[in-house]
Amino acid sequence: MRKFIIPIMVVAITVALYEQVSAEKNVYIMVIAIVVFMMGMMQLSAKTPSKNQDKEDENV
Repeated sequence: MRKFIIPIMVVAITVALYEQVSAEKNVYIMVIAIVVFMMGMMQLSAKTPSKNQDKEDENV
């Protein structure tokens, strides 16, 4: 899954940067690219364990 998400995020950032530089900026494309990037970041960071996980286990 990770091998699939990272290239999509790179394409989204490339599209967003290209739209930022172009003369006629399309806001909708920029918003879609940012949303795709943020969704990819959520997917990748969801697998990272919490730093307070040990403390939560002790309280239970």
